Amino acid sequence: MSTAAEALGKPDAGKKEDGARLVRCLKPIHLWALAVGLVISGEYFGWSYGFGVAGPIGMAIAVIPVTIFYVTFILSYSELATAIPHAGGPSAYARRALGTFWGYLNGISCLVEFVFAPPAVALAVGGAIHYWIPGVATIPAAVVAFLFFIFLNYLGMRTSSTVELVVTILASIGLVMFYAAAAPHFHWSLVITQPLLPFGWNGVLAAVPFAIWFYLAIEGGAMAAEECVDPQKDIPKGFLSGMGTLVVMALLVLFLTAGIADWKLVTAVDYPLPVALGAVYGARSFIVLAVNFIALAGLIASLHGIMVGYSRQTYAMARSGYLPKFLAYVDPRHHSPVWALVVPGIVGIAAVLTGLTATVITISAFGAVALYLLSLISLFVLRAKEPNLKRPFRVTWYPWIPIISFITGLFCLYGVAISSLPALKWTVVIYILAIIYYYIWGNKNVRPFEEEFAALDELDV
Repeated sequence: MSTAAEALGKPDAGKKEDGARLVRCLKPIHLWALAVGLVISGEYFGWSYGFGVAGPIGMAIAVIPVTIFYVTFILSYSELATAIPHAGGPSAYARRALGTFWGYLNGISCLVEFVFAPPAVALAVGGAIHYWIPGVATIPAAVVAFLFFIFLNYLGMRTSSTVELVVTILASIGLVMFYAAAAPHFHWSLVITQPLLPFGWNGVLAAVPFAIWFYLAIEGGAMAAEECVDPQKDIPKGFLSGMGTLVVMALLVLFLTAGIADWKLVTAVDYPLPVALGAVYGARSFIVLAVNFIALAGLIASLHGIMVGYSRQTYAMARSGYLPKFLAYVDPRHHSPVWALVVPGIVGIAAVLTGLTATVITISAFGAVALYLLSLISLFVLRAKEPNLKRPFRVTWYPWIPIISFITGLFCLYGVAISSLPALKWTVVIYILAIIYYYIWGNKNVRPFEEEFAALDELDV
């Protein structure tokens, strides 16, 4: 059996390569920045596509069960993340609770979410740059941004976490600027339109993937568990403070955007806040250009943070043996999983080149909801199967909070499934290929359970 140190960070548990592992450097403020930063681009773009299928009130109605779901889910997920502080996050939870196949499938769900979310964010980065500098085309700018942040993540978690903290704070300031500029011009008459639900209740369901975009990827903070100084104490602080911040941000953005301009203006753009403000102040006014420029910080925070998530998930699954071993290689100088950054990044760039923001958002949402439901099932199973497992954070009012989360999660799954048949078809193809891969190769090299989870020994869990 390997030592705990070897299991934690080395692609080959039998080799002693000094420095070839992740390092502990994250504190609660970094986890808050990562939790909020992973998601904050969702306040700047993506969600407004929901106006196009549901109208303002329909979108607001869709946000209610989605918000209930995320609040209850993060409470439940914090228990898993602190009991099993593992870079594999959802893959590790499902493997411990449900077995090898379900651990793999939950890891694939996480990768579907985290590999397809960055292309949507990168397209929004390109759109924001194009809005600010019309001579720069959207897709080339998006590709350059994608490549730059792969490189930045390669420099290691110390650099990455500092950048994430700075850009998350800057992006939050940008949202406050938007609130301050929009609030004096807010009119309820623009929100409460006639008809109230222009696309009916089917429109509300179709808006669910875009409501999810307000919070999608917050769970990625759990995949930085092996890089936290004190994961058992710090993860709940980062998750819960981040969730509270995002709920307030989401509600203010939705209603203020709808209340200052005709909602039809923002239904198919990747920079809705500047467009809405432009209807009040003029498209080239200082406040509009300033918010659009700072919006780049929000998009950067999410693009950068989600890359942290997909690289750690890929690294952990390769370390476990699910994915090819070379993906678990950790650069000895920067302590970053190099190929786990690059290979999913190539897939992401290919998705960027399609230019289909709404489609990749929906594919990402499919993976997210599947991850959420499997993780909740893992929570129930582990409570029954391992009642004595050390749980530094326990979800309150168990089992009711997880039950509410699971029911609202099923609603989210239904909403995502009926909202976009093209995205559903692509998602089904991805899962079929992943399952075929598992039975041909992926289940042949999975490391023993005890060896993989020996990494937790030195965390005193």
